[in-house]
Amino acid sequence: MIKIIIGLVVIFSIWSAWGYFSSHVEQATYTVVKKMNGYEIREYPSHIVAQTTIKGSYGESMNTGFSILAGYIFGGNTKKESIAMTAPVVAQNNTLEKIAMTAPVIATDEGDSHTISFGMPGSYTIDTLPTPNDPRIKIETIPAKKYAVMRFSWYRSDNRIKQMQEKLISAIARDGITAKGNPAYAGYNAPWTPPWMVRNEVLVEINN
Repeated sequence: MIKIIIGLVVIFSIWSAWGYFSSHVEQATYTVVKKMNGYEIREYPSHIVAQTTIKGSYGESMNTGFSILAGYIFGGNTKKESIAMTAPVVAQNNTLEKIAMTAPVIATDEGDSHTISFGMPGSYTIDTLPTPNDPRIKIETIPAKKYAVMRFSWYRSDNRIKQMQEKLISAIARDGITAKGNPAYAGYNAPWTPPWMVRNEVLVEINN
């Protein structure tokens, strides 16, 4: 029994170390403007993203979109150049619906489309980034924006993401903050990261 416990401790220690080092990539920069009750207000500077739009649920879109964008940063571009991975990967529902600030976010059907985005390393400009070979990938400059952001851990699921988005929308409504557009999901970790080390966030752009 003791050997089994020791073995499990060793396995979990190695898994944790692997998750720690594999998740250390360049992350999006932001400034925390204000800490709120259960979430925070952040200001993100202008940045460049590679993005693609996929039909399906959050999970389906993340998996498909990740594969498409990974092809670009792993050399699927005009320069055959590898581009460093950054975090987070962002998925946003594109359904054009207004969110009632006093009610939960309406659950969306699996036929909805989502835009999946990879932030590009800060060393690149819009002119120095190589052109994607895949026409489904677009390179865009996102202007500086302010977001309300709520963080949660453990593995994501479509239902859990929706629940956290509803919680965020309710929280900012309580505080008299107005959202702009639909909430998004941001994932910071590789799929093999131990669940207790996973960083997930839901965020929504807000009016200044």
